[in-house]
Amino acid sequence: MPKAKDPDTEELLARAKTGDERAGIEAIARQRERLKTMLAMRMDRRLKARLDPSDVIQESMIVASQRLAEFFRQENVSFYVWLRSLTFERLIDMQRAHLYAKRRSVSREERSVLSLPDESVAELASRLVDVAADPRAGLVRDEVRTRVRNSLERLSPDDREVLVLRHLEDLSVAETAGALGIKESAVKMRALRALKKLRELLQE
Repeated sequence: MPKAKDPDTEELLARAKTGDERAGIEAIARQRERLKTMLAMRMDRRLKARLDPSDVIQESMIVASQRLAEFFRQENVSFYVWLRSLTFERLIDMQRAHLYAKRRSVSREERSVLSLPDESVAELASRLVDVAADPRAGLVRDEVRTRVRNSLERLSPDDREVLVLRHLEDLSVAETAGALGIKESAVKMRALRALKKLRELLQE
């Protein structure tokens, strides 16, 4: 007898919407690795020394299971983007409590790419080299990577963030639009603008 096909996430969510709590928990659990990757890229190394990223994931998943009905009330929202938002906000809360306890709020700059661990910024620069660098420049790859990394710090927070989401977290255009709360056309325009600005900075 052939093995029954495992239900996909959409099927699990459909079952959860009718009251199947176990299906909801399984649907959330399926996003664990992707959320873990996001945290690995975003989490300050000082915070990693105090907290296990798995603990952040676990707490976020518990909150998600408790607030699943909230997701079902929303329209045209990606399930992963919704979970990512909960996890990201939890990360910001923990970062504020452990690293910025003496400040009243975490600034927008601390939410941006500049607050990424150095290795994550280096990884983003490496991924952008082939996209943003002019091949006619004749520079060795390491030098181009360094220049891209330095140029990233000169971009506006909005331009940096769209590059982080698209090229570091590997979110789709639709997911990026959901994460930023803008239209897909705006994501494409902003990404093109950011890459154009990178090229201009590299040519200076």
